[in-house]
Amino acid sequence: MSTTACLGLGALGVGCSAPPAALRVGAIVFPGYEFLFLAEQMGWLNEAPVHLVEMQTNTDTLRALALGRLEAAALTLDEALTGLSEGIPLRVVAVLDVSAGADVVLARPPAHDAADLRGRRVGVEDSAVGALMLAAVLEAAGLGVGDIQKVPMALSSSVEAYRSRQVDALVTAEPWASTLRAEGAQAVFDSRAIPGRIVDVLAVRADALPARAPGLAQLLRGHFRALAHFRAQPLAASALLAPRLQIPAEAVPGAFQGLDLPDLAANRALLAPKGSVRQGLGSLVPLLQAQGLMAREVDTGPFLDPRWLQGL
Repeated sequence: MSTTACLGLGALGVGCSAPPAALRVGAIVFPGYEFLFLAEQMGWLNEAPVHLVEMQTNTDTLRALALGRLEAAALTLDEALTGLSEGIPLRVVAVLDVSAGADVVLARPPAHDAADLRGRRVGVEDSAVGALMLAAVLEAAGLGVGDIQKVPMALSSSVEAYRSRQVDALVTAEPWASTLRAEGAQAVFDSRAIPGRIVDVLAVRADALPARAPGLAQLLRGHFRALAHFRAQPLAASALLAPRLQIPAEAVPGAFQGLDLPDLAANRALLAPKGSVRQGLGSLVPLLQAQGLMAREVDTGPFLDPRWLQGL
């Protein structure tokens, strides 16, 4: 109904409610985020205004959140904390995945372990997760930042950078990791060595709620429905996921290797007061501060907000 029509009805004493505001959600191409887009393809996001926006990097996503161009985003937990420290009023409402090997450091042969990174050019995205992975692999190798040549780059540029020999090693993730392995790159470190450290979440600006509550509830339902569809009908779901992941449909299930994908029940447990995500904040915040990734102290009390999972 048009604004003019609503004004006319109001003059007649007839109520006319405004349509709900759209929830704009940003996400890079990454397997753990793709069930949001699968839900859109399946038509499960049609009941309330939700606009999914493909982003190039999570740094771009945080900038768009800060500028109010997005109300929600798929981010790593540490990136959401970084955004919170920069004044973006973010709330984590769901866990999309937990990295258990999906984030990886790949190197050009003959490198075969982390110590072989000494003196090498290492490509890494200037993001919180990139910094955490780089710090972890250097610690495992007994190296310092000065022992490597850091090459800043976006995850989406990693394959081309490897092929053109701009780098000798990369901090990367799926779907690029599978392509790099096919090019001969070998894993020298992955997120299994830092369990529970890298968690992907759906974060929402607190000031966007409750006006966009219908869209958020629909988005969460759609994500879990799409995840269930993938598990029940992997071939059909993979055919829809493949174009965005830019890999053949038969390779899609492999792109999720190294990712734990929590369903609704697991989400409620992860975000509960004594759940592992909240418990992990106690060690994650000091780590981010030590890496210089948090602009200021933050109150993590309201940061995890599982209330939106309760009515699903």
